[in-house]
Amino acid sequence: MTQETHKSRRHWLQNLMFRTIIGGLLWLPYRWRVPLAGWVVSRVVAPLAGYSRRIRDNLALILPDLPRDEVRRIIRAVPDNVGRTLIEIYSGPDFVERAARLPLQGEGVAALEAAKAAKRPVILVTAHFGNYDATRAALIARGYPVGALYMEMSNRAFNDHYVQAISRIGTPLFPRGRKGLADMVRFLRGGGMLGMLVDQHMKSGELLGFFGHEALTALSAAELALKYDALLVPTYAVRQPDGLSFEVIVEAPVPPGSATEMTQALNDSLEALVRRHLDQWFWIHRRWKGGGKRITD
Repeated sequence: MTQETHKSRRHWLQNLMFRTIIGGLLWLPYRWRVPLAGWVVSRVVAPLAGYSRRIRDNLALILPDLPRDEVRRIIRAVPDNVGRTLIEIYSGPDFVERAARLPLQGEGVAALEAAKAAKRPVILVTAHFGNYDATRAALIARGYPVGALYMEMSNRAFNDHYVQAISRIGTPLFPRGRKGLADMVRFLRGGGMLGMLVDQHMKSGELLGFFGHEALTALSAAELALKYDALLVPTYAVRQPDGLSFEVIVEAPVPPGSATEMTQALNDSLEALVRRHLDQWFWIHRRWKGGGKRITD
């Protein structure tokens, strides 16, 4: 069996398992399916996929003084939030209907309203935190022209139905890279608001500070804001104690400066939020590849 054949079969099996689990959960009422999806990912998927170990390793690197009980709690809570997020995204109208009722809070709400009225482009920067699509759904429901940039996945079968799922929350959607570049630029120039996730390791990024350690971070959000005179606005959906609703926070726009300075401000914004809600950021990601050298070293 060739390596490509093995990869193809692995992707097929992964997609089959995912579709089977998601399909079964979608038969349940929303208020049951969301917590059950969290339980399945936290108690079954995370240990088998190595997510629990990765969360523990990241916490040991970044927050080595956390009490053991808190580490154990986060190891359970993070994949629980991931599972809830996935089934929410696949719940389509059920999720959108709930998100449409969420109030917008924060210093940046007035700036968004002014940008909409003036048809000024906006880069809405968020992260793999809470449910990153709840903000997009809440804004679209209020008439904001929000599109999203997404990373195509290597598993083509999974990518196809994932794109269909996020399309049901709202369009337009633009794949990263040359494929979606022209349409994305046209959308921004027309006064669109582009949602971007900027909290993952990017080999082509710049080493910036995140939790006191160096992390390769893409400058693309800030570069787009500078190039197209767009507001750069951090926005997040914080999951509430009921596990089903969110607080949508729109922070004040990042002041113009160099792309590096503006991106560091985004990292600082996210870090401050994560410190308040350690169990809602996706500590599963390999954010600090190569050890994450301490900035103070």
